[in-house]
Order: sequence, then structure tokens, then C-alpha cells
Amino acid sequence: MSQEFCYQISPPILSVGSDRDLSIESRLQELPMYTFEVSVSCTGKEVAKYFDKYPLLPGVILLEHGKFYGMISRRRLVEFLVRPHGEDLLAKEPLEVIYSYVRRTILQLPETTPILTAMYHTLKRSPEFLAEPIVVQTAENTYKLLDIQELNIAAWQIRGIETQVRYERSQAQMIQNDKMASLGRLVDGVAHEILDPVGFIWGNLTHISNYTQDLLKLIAAYENNCSNCCHTIDAIKEEIEFDYLEQDLSKALTSARSGAERLKKLVTSLQNFCHIDAIYPKPVDLHACIDSIVILIKSRLKGEIRIVKNYGKLPPVPCYLGQFNQVLMNILSQSVDGLLDEAVRQQLQPDSQHNLKQAEIVISTQVISKPASTPNAPDARWVEISITDNGPGIPDELQKQMRENFSIEKRADKETSLAVSYRIITARHGGHLNFRSQLGKGTEFEILLPLL
Repeated sequence: MSQEFCYQISPPILSVGSDRDLSIESRLQELPMYTFEVSVSCTGKEVAKYFDKYPLLPGVILLEHGKFYGMISRRRLVEFLVRPHGEDLLAKEPLEVIYSYVRRTILQLPETTPILTAMYHTLKRSPEFLAEPIVVQTAENTYKLLDIQELNIAAWQIRGIETQVRYERSQAQMIQNDKMASLGRLVDGVAHEILDPVGFIWGNLTHISNYTQDLLKLIAAYENNCSNCCHTIDAIKEEIEFDYLEQDLSKALTSARSGAERLKKLVTSLQNFCHIDAIYPKPVDLHACIDSIVILIKSRLKGEIRIVKNYGKLPPVPCYLGQFNQVLMNILSQSVDGLLDEAVRQQLQPDSQHNLKQAEIVISTQVISKPASTPNAPDARWVEISITDNGPGIPDELQKQMRENFSIEKRADKETSLAVSYRIITARHGGHLNFRSQLGKGTEFEILLPLL
């Protein structure tokens, strides 16, 4: 075949793609692709010369009046050539006529399509089309051809990267679980060491209070029965401010009892948070779980955030206590961080001082019913836990990222606390984790757990 090329056809251009290594989120624009656009008025013989010179060229893109018309792959052109009288038609007829004979379904994707998504669409095609190249549309509204072999190689590389990432994550998760188990055992031991002396203090405070009252009664009896008190006793009473001591002693004992009680609750909450889950879920008092987590985060509130509890009547709910506590801590921490950041922002803006509002987190619980997924089945019963704040809200772009992290199809490079919470609620507990947010009004997180 003659090597004289048609001057109306521009030679194919191979874009080398990105010079960086592929990642899980790599897109088609990072792969090498051919740019070979030809008018439908050219003959097949003229195009065939370019296929001889460029053996890796997967096909040709057809244009009509500068607009995309279609695509003919090298394979289809060869099949047309071996037909009876195919070579004559190839030499005489324009590509428009040839395309009408070999017209096939074309897979056309934008260049921003992830490589794994493109591979998914490719495998959904009929077996006869699996070897056909992909038409890639660029941002400049031009078209390129991607050889399916290049896509296969890239997809396998990414699968290898994904397998390695999963392995590293599983190893990191195993190490993290081992650390949490060790920490849980350590905290449990320390908590017992703290609770023992607290128990001694708590038990003895009752006796001390009773002994004190008895001694005060004895002193009062002495005063009533001894009309002429010794001047020495009067001097001592004045020196120790007996009247004030008598009034303040009961208050001091009450304060000590309150402090011991708070310390006991704090240590118990810490024990519950570091609880090591069993193999199977166990019935749990969700209100006690919420109260424990609220006690732990109160050190961050500093009186700036008010927590309101609207508890309904809940039965014990089967769940993994340690993991569920982690979910509550993650969500409440998210709300607290947003409220504290908003408080700092308002303090730095003098104009907004008169519009200051009390930062508030409302925790509500109730049992709700939802229609069953199958007809004629009774309504499903769920426990709903709503955590609502009146903070600044979450921007739309960040909400989109959060939902992408929730998605199973999204392979995030870094796990977020809310994504972990989502998987704990959905995968481990068979529930749902939803959120709604509006700028300037606040955010609501909703946890739904099934009642068996």
C-alpha cells in the first residue's frame, strides 16, 4: 500500500498521560490516549495508510462539519476489509458509507471518569464489544481514543494498589484494636484502683456525718446543763469560731459526698467507654450510654454549651457497647467542635456580640415505626436517637464529602471518625446514620437502631 498520506488528515497524536503514579482515584485523563479525528468525507483507504504506520492506533474518530459523528475501530475496519468486495469499497467509498455498515454501540465517557468506573462500564458491554476502544471526551469538547488494553493494565495496577491499601488498613485496624483492648484493660484496672478508695471515702462519709451530729449534740447538752461554763472553753470556742464551724461542717460533708459521687460517675463512664465488646451484641440501656459520654465530654464544654436531654421510654437495645460509645463520642465531638469554633468566631467579631445565642445540643430519644420493606408485614420498630445543635451548620461541599465517605463505593484514602461511625451503625448494628444540616441554623444527626 502506498505510504502517501492524505494532506487533509492530521497524523495521530499520542498523549502520554500523567507522569505520576496511578492511585485509587486516578481518572481517564491520566492514561495515554490517541487523538485521530477524520472527516467522514475521506475514504477508508486514506485512513488505512495511517493504521499501517501506527500499529497501536486503536481506531479513528469521525467528524461531520467539525462535530463528533462516530468512531470506527481498527478491528471493525479490518473486518470490513476481508468482506467480499470490501477492499474496493474501502478505496472508493467515504467513511460515512463504511460507518453505516460497521456501526456499533460506542462507549463514550468524560475524561474525568475514574478508571475503575470506566472499567465497570466496559465490562457491562456485550462480549463482542469488549475489545472496542473507548471514546473519551475532553473538557475542551474534543475526542480521544483509549485502547482497552491500556485501561485493563491501569485497572489491574489500581486493583493491586487497592489490595495493598486494604491490607495495610486491616493491619492498622488490628493494631488499633489491640491497642484499644490493652487500653481498655489498663483503664479498667486503674478505674478499680480509683473506685476502691472512693468507695472507702463514700462509705466513711456517712459515718463521719453521723459522728459529727452526735458530737454536736453532746456539746449542746454540755452547754445546756452547765450554766457556769469554764472561761477556757469559751476561749477555745471563740478561737475555733465554733458557731461558724457548726454551720459549715454539714456543708463540707455534703460537698465531699458530692465530689466522691462525681468521681465515681466519671470513672464508671470511662470504664464503659473503654468497654471491650463481646462476640455477640448485648442488651444495653442507651440512656446510660448517652449520660456516660456526656460526662466525659463535659470537661470541654466549660459552661459555654448547654446539653438538653429529651428522653423517651426505651427498652434495652441489643448492641456492641464499646463501638456504640465510640459513635456517640464521635458525633457529640463533631457538634461540640462546631459550636466552640462558632463561639470563638463571634468573640472575634465585635459586631456580632449583641446577637450571641446560647450554644445548645439537644439529645432526643424515642421509639418509632416505619413501614416494612415487604408487603403485608408488620411495621418495623426502631429506636431513634437525635443529636441536634444550633451551630453554624455544615457547608454543602463538606456535606457532599461526608456522604461520599459514607458510600461503600467510595474508597477514601483516609478514614474519618464519622465514616467509621457510619459503618459501625450500618454494618455492625443493621441501623441507619443520617444527618441534615443548614447553614446558620445547625446540624442534626439521626441514629436508627432496629428493635428485634
